[in-house]
Amino acid sequence: MVSALGMTATIGGCGSSGPDEVTLKLVAADYGDSKADSSQKYWDDLVQRYEKTHPGVRVDVSVYSWEKVDAKVEEMVDAGEAPDMAQIGAYADYAAKDMLYRAGDLLSIPVQADFQSQLVDAGEVKHVQYGLPFAASTRVLVYNKELFADAGITSAPRTWDDLAEDAAALRDAGVKTPYALPLGPEEAQAETMQWLLSGDSGYVDDVGAYDLDSEENISTLTWLRDELVGEGLTGPTAPAKLNRADAYAAFARGEVGMLNGHPALLKAAAEKGVEAGTVAMPGKDGRTEATMGVTDWMMAFKQNGHRKEIGEFLDFVYDEKNVLDFSRTYDLLPVTTSASETMAAEKSDAELAAFLEELPGARLYPVDKTSWAQVSAAVKQRIGGAVASGGDPREVLQGLQQVALRAENSA
Repeated sequence: MVSALGMTATIGGCGSSGPDEVTLKLVAADYGDSKADSSQKYWDDLVQRYEKTHPGVRVDVSVYSWEKVDAKVEEMVDAGEAPDMAQIGAYADYAAKDMLYRAGDLLSIPVQADFQSQLVDAGEVKHVQYGLPFAASTRVLVYNKELFADAGITSAPRTWDDLAEDAAALRDAGVKTPYALPLGPEEAQAETMQWLLSGDSGYVDDVGAYDLDSEENISTLTWLRDELVGEGLTGPTAPAKLNRADAYAAFARGEVGMLNGHPALLKAAAEKGVEAGTVAMPGKDGRTEATMGVTDWMMAFKQNGHRKEIGEFLDFVYDEKNVLDFSRTYDLLPVTTSASETMAAEKSDAELAAFLEELPGARLYPVDKTSWAQVSAAVKQRIGGAVASGGDPREVLQGLQQVALRAENSA
């Protein structure tokens, strides 16, 4: 997700609160990349419409940048002043401490049933849903059509070998970065997960236990080290120092042949005159069976006791029109079935079709684990070294597995 504003916006109805009014406080993340498209505008409109039909309820929304919003919520909770709702990146820590309402205690049955099933599963702790999916995205391989044509490449890659061959052709044609491999500290866990999935493994096994040092994962990182990085196909910046934002900006400047990207990249590229193509992430021997998905979460705290009012407001938040408005404004994927079906049928949303297609089978971070934050931080710090010249994928992954096990045992 893109965030750029460290600003706070308070959104409320007109006039002072009466003695019987309830004021709900929501802390939300900013998905905009400038003041002009700050999430403030979205919430401002939504709250204004809601309060017109709910005169006894006011909703105050504070919007913070992604760099600050999680810490702000933690600060409020630690001070004993939890907001009624928080729309942030993770929910499991608060659910584990029994601080959150269950989804079934808040939402009407039609709204709860409209969430896409795999997102519901990811929002559960011990088979009870606490995290409400709010926004989603998937990753596909995005490539520069003009650079591909100039290099004589006539079709998008379907396998790892295809990808390496195309990257070599791009390098020989003078492309600065044939394949951008952002394993820097900004979002290395995302690029890593996409590659591990394409190698038929991932962060966890089929029963949800950490399995970072699986033989499949070791093989995947060894291939990246030897066949892409070692062959000079990942550009002048070492993967361990390349952040996603920098890789995306370079793609939009026409300097990158291909990379894993989410929907917002297509818009950024188009604004710079770069025509981008999309294809499912290549797998080891063919199309990968699973792609990576990312979901941000809405949660409701029990502290202030506004269960009824929170539930009614969230029913409105997840109305199909509102979900579509937010998704289209910020180039994200809807988290509800009804909005996804509408988007899939609209020609104006055609550029998101490849991403929508991947969402039903997408694999998400293990966000139901309270240990995930520690594991993710360790991946960001260490994974780039595994694919560097002289790097040891087995050693790095075994070290990360130990971090994961210790984090699990202390949770």
